[in-house]
Amino acid sequence: MNETVADIMDRAPVTVSCADSVEHVLRVLSGRQLPGVPVVSEGGRCVGIITEADLVLAGEEQDLHLPHYVELFGGFVFLESHKHFEEQLRKAVAATAEDLMTRDPVTISPDATVREAAHLISTTHHNRLPVVEHGRLVGVVTRLSVLESLSRHEG
Repeated sequence: MNETVADIMDRAPVTVSCADSVEHVLRVLSGRQLPGVPVVSEGGRCVGIITEADLVLAGEEQDLHLPHYVELFGGFVFLESHKHFEEQLRKAVAATAEDLMTRDPVTISPDATVREAAHLISTTHHNRLPVVEHGRLVGVVTRLSVLESLSRHEG
């Protein structure tokens, strides 16, 4: 089997732009019944991805909590990084796709093999991967399309 990602990818994926409102993103996801959507710049570069995980604060992240800190000499000393808090706050008050998206998403090349895509999907636990060539989005490959390809060639 020498099938590549280019052979099985969706060449016309649904996308949103950085400036699209969160409401627009929600309409796109629910209207197309998609678990995620790539975010592209005006030049077609894949700059992020929005998935269901970006839309819901789950588990211990349900509430926004300030990082642990102590007061010392009239100031605050944070005992842990507040980067995670800042990221969750940014998403909680998101107004645009750019605010909500996960930046620098895991991507794959159209020349990658289906087996390489399967490995990447398995190790990253993603259901879909943007397919990028020279930074530009050229498609999306899904877990289902990879499984279908593997089953056709294994059976």
